[in-house]
Amino acid sequence: MKKFFILLIILLPLVGNAQLFDGEDFEYTSEWIWGINKNTNGGLIGGLMVRHSRKKGDDIYQTFGLELSNVKHPSETRYVGISGAGFIYGKSNYLYAIRTNYGLEKLMFRKANQQGVQVSIAAAGGPTFGLITPYYVLSGDQQYSQFDLVRHPNPQSIAGPGKLFQGLGESEFAPGLHAKGSVFFEFGTYRSNVAGVEVGIMAEGFTKEIILVPTQPNNSLFTSVFFTLFWGSRK
Repeated sequence: MKKFFILLIILLPLVGNAQLFDGEDFEYTSEWIWGINKNTNGGLIGGLMVRHSRKKGDDIYQTFGLELSNVKHPSETRYVGISGAGFIYGKSNYLYAIRTNYGLEKLMFRKANQQGVQVSIAAAGGPTFGLITPYYVLSGDQQYSQFDLVRHPNPQSIAGPGKLFQGLGESEFAPGLHAKGSVFFEFGTYRSNVAGVEVGIMAEGFTKEIILVPTQPNNSLFTSVFFTLFWGSRK
């Protein structure tokens, strides 16, 4: 949460610059953006997103989005096995969240044709399709298995991580819902190009507890602070 406020403080002066261009002629009816997400429940790259917007009224746009994210447990710690590859000791499952959402975006400040910053606020929500996928590791006897505290009593009992996409076919479905609110800062140089950052908060709940790390408390409700670097086009 602290990082979220620091980022807002950095971006706020840009809002002042955006006000200088408020009211100039800059209209568009639809927009496509793609982005890479970083959030407090994810790793270096928290997820991917795509969003389509179309004009609904004066400075109001309706949005349709699709997101893919890997949700992590806050206690996850990475170790390096004797194979030289990293693994997470104590983790028994992945949680992949596939989110579809509908929302509204309100344009607060416009930008000039080839300069300035556009600022908007947005809210969105919808169903989440959660996939609980077994997390496999390679034991010292060179056998792959889902993490188990009896079989793997300490990090030294694990040689490395499982294979790429191993366990995906054993995934269990977990339905849920999510909602988020955010601020968009768009820095595109030309009116047809879109590039910028989205900063916001999100809450997501599932119909059951998601066991990611069995030895730690687990939840059915997840909250996060996020920012997304995005780019795209509009017309």
